[in-house]
Amino acid sequence: MKIDETNIEIIKQLRQGRKSFRKIAEELDLSENTVRSRVARLIEKGVLDVAGLVDPEAIPGHRVAIVGVKLNTMDLVKKGKEFSILKGVVSVSVVTGRFDLILIVLLKEGFGLLEFYTEEVAKLKDVQSVETFVVYKGYNMKVPYIL
Repeated sequence: MKIDETNIEIIKQLRQGRKSFRKIAEELDLSENTVRSRVARLIEKGVLDVAGLVDPEAIPGHRVAIVGVKLNTMDLVKKGKEFSILKGVVSVSVVTGRFDLILIVLLKEGFGLLEFYTEEVAKLKDVQSVETFVVYKGYNMKVPYIL
């Protein structure tokens, strides 16, 4: 699917939350049906996913951790998919540098780092080492609430 400037502008408008298709159409000088059909097509093609995001700092007892993972295998994409389904994992990226994967993990009361490592990461093979970075303060860090 070709992503043109109109699609990019519609996606930018959707980042601002629950903006109506009518309002987006007015601001971009398009018909409401054009906006609606383009959004439907972007979703259908897997380019766009509309989701509610939360600021973990606004929810008592919640914290974000960034976890660097070093693996004993070069099958990084497969391992990334395995990590992506673990409880608390918001996103997984295959990266270059000293880590093979970078995870963003949402923690809450009763499911902290200890539980994440002993109950979730322990299920997976080929994990050589991990390094945890606890986020004290995030800027523009909104995440899907998945716990």
